[in-house]
Amino acid sequence: MPNCSKAIRRSALAHWVEHVNTVETSPAMQDWLCNRNSLTARLVACCQQFRVQRLSQKQSRCLVDEFVEIGLSRPAKVHEREVLLRCDGVAMIYGHTVVPLSATASQWPLFRALGEKSLGSTLFNDPLVKRGVLSYARLHASHPLLQRIKREVPEVTATSLPARRSLFWRKGACLLVTEVFLPTISSLTLKEKAPLELSQQEPLVRTA
Repeated sequence: MPNCSKAIRRSALAHWVEHVNTVETSPAMQDWLCNRNSLTARLVACCQQFRVQRLSQKQSRCLVDEFVEIGLSRPAKVHEREVLLRCDGVAMIYGHTVVPLSATASQWPLFRALGEKSLGSTLFNDPLVKRGVLSYARLHASHPLLQRIKREVPEVTATSLPARRSLFWRKGACLLVTEVFLPTISSLTLKEKAPLELSQQEPLVRTA
């Protein structure tokens, strides 16, 4: 039984790497994954109506493949936000954000009051925010985020989905944003040049 329990825990882990080539996906999907500009701005430029659908925002235990990344010694409660980004009503991106409870309201002043506003627009327009490196993974059926996606978007039948994540820093506090790309995003084409909202694209913050 203990060995079975360990296997279950391992199956809930994603293998996050900094090289997108290790994530098996199409060149078009790689372009979405690797672009460091505002994902919100790019989606807005691809549709007539963009919407942030907030699924939940609450205190919850972080995932087993998140706690080290946000500086915790073990999985613990965090501020968690889950959203779907929709273009013309169709879900394109599942977003999952966690913030350590130690972060103060002055460090992330707008996070708790976002509602259905875009977190991305807030981050990319704040000169105090610095972004870390992007890392990539393919989430498989046993991963909690893919299981949540299938509950919220039943039409997603894929057994695995590409994802990326990065840390954002403000006044010494971090938040971790994970974005999972749904198959529907392959239908999008850029209608016009997306505005660049990432004025702080460099310098890059690299964490150990």
